[in-house]
Amino acid sequence: MSARHILLVDDEPHVLRVLRLSLEREGYIVATASDGNAALAAMAQQLPDVLISDIQMDGMDGRTLCPLARATYPDHPFLILVMTSMTALDERAWARELANTEFLEKPLSPRQLVARLSRHFAALA
Repeated sequence: MSARHILLVDDEPHVLRVLRLSLEREGYIVATASDGNAALAAMAQQLPDVLISDIQMDGMDGRTLCPLARATYPDHPFLILVMTSMTALDERAWARELANTEFLEKPLSPRQLVARLSRHFAALA
């Protein structure tokens, strides 16, 4: 199996760095973006197997990015993992409308993220 492509989107450079390094150690090919606009530009170059996005970001936020990415690439069934520290159910309602989308609680453990991705890719095999 070829390496899996992950697109990480967060406006906090230290979050991107820690998660990118953890995922690259596991053999993933990781691209990063600091907001939704940069993420869409990255997706035009290489569609990810998994899009991992924060919700609250300057520029285009994750709440805008995730549905737009789904609408732009309807034939590409990538997993979307949304990172958030917001726990209110109404803050998460919009994502229930998106196929193949899940929430991850921040602060995000790189070990838990790697385990979640391993389960996802094992289920596809």
